[in-house]
Amino acid sequence: MDVATIDRTYAQLQQESQNVTEALKTLADKLQKAANAGNMEAKEWLLDLKSLALTIQQEQMQMQSLMQAIHQTVQNQAPHYQSVQGGGFFGNFLGSGFGRAIENGIGFGIGDDLINHLFRL
Repeated sequence: MDVATIDRTYAQLQQESQNVTEALKTLADKLQKAANAGNMEAKEWLLDLKSLALTIQQEQMQMQSLMQAIHQTVQNQAPHYQSVQGGGFFGNFLGSGFGRAIENGIGFGIGDDLINHLFRL
C-alpha cells in the first residue's frame, strides 16, 4: 500500500465518521423532540443513545491511540530506513496527511461536539 492510498483511505474514514456523527445528532434531536412531547420511551432511548455515544467515543479514542503507536513506531524506524533508502516509504508516510494528522493528535470520531450536543438535550 502506498502513502497516497493511505491518505485517501484516511480521508474516507474521516468522512464516514462525520456521517455517523451527523446521523447520531439527528437521531438524538428526534428522540429529544419525542421525549419533550411526553414519550417516556424516547427519554429512555435518549439515555441509551448518550451511553452508546460515550462507548463509541472510547472505542475511537483507543483506535487513535493505536494509530499514534503505529505512527511512533514508523517515526522511530524512519531514520534507519531513510539512510538506507533515501526517504522511501517511511519518509513519505511521515510527511503524508495521515502521518501529520496522527502526529498532531488529530483523529476522527465522535468528538466533544457530539457529546456536548447529546448532553445538552
